[in-house]
Amino acid sequence: MTKRLKSGVDIKRESRPKPRTNNSTALLATISTNLKRLRTRQGHSLERLAKLAGVSRAMLSQIETGKSVPTISLLLKVADALGVPIANLLVTPASRVTVMLPKARAKIVSASNGRFTSRALFPVDGNRRAEFYEVRIAGQHREVADPQAAGTKENIVVVEGRIELAVGNEQPVVVPQGDAVQFHADVPHSYRNLDTKEAVVHVVLVYVEPVGNSHPFAFAGE
Repeated sequence: MTKRLKSGVDIKRESRPKPRTNNSTALLATISTNLKRLRTRQGHSLERLAKLAGVSRAMLSQIETGKSVPTISLLLKVADALGVPIANLLVTPASRVTVMLPKARAKIVSASNGRFTSRALFPVDGNRRAEFYEVRIAGQHREVADPQAAGTKENIVVVEGRIELAVGNEQPVVVPQGDAVQFHADVPHSYRNLDTKEAVVHVVLVYVEPVGNSHPFAFAGE
């Protein structure tokens, strides 16, 4: 911007860049972190990724160090070169924390006077689309489970023993130790221990919609 004084002398006034807001600074930090993480994970140098994306190495370096505000079109080129959605560069990744789940502190849910028990093998706080349980069935006991939410799939693997699985109106199947089965759990289904010793089964439930803390492993009992 140039201003002319009465004396006729032109004075050039430098335009100052607008200060970054907290939100824009946080976004730049997120993009910088994600870009460096994705680039190094795929084994790309700055120069190689710049060539793949068709951008300058200097610009890529400035973005990675949080010194330059990238345009959406530039981010699209970089995301395409990395083979990821652009959201992977813009969204803060979920925190990765190793969680110990000691058996001694686990909450055991039981039914049928303790003849059918389950232990959650996952942190029960927060929403989730999958759950993992250890189920124990007393010898010769049959347990009927209520239908889960529509679209829910269940995977089981028999760790110890041998069970009979009945799903809806289908013919029951015998599942020996070591074998696994996947089925739709949104219909009544049951597990029968065919032996006199306790059977141990690992159960994975996969939901269509996220479930929260109030969603237990349901039992109807028999």
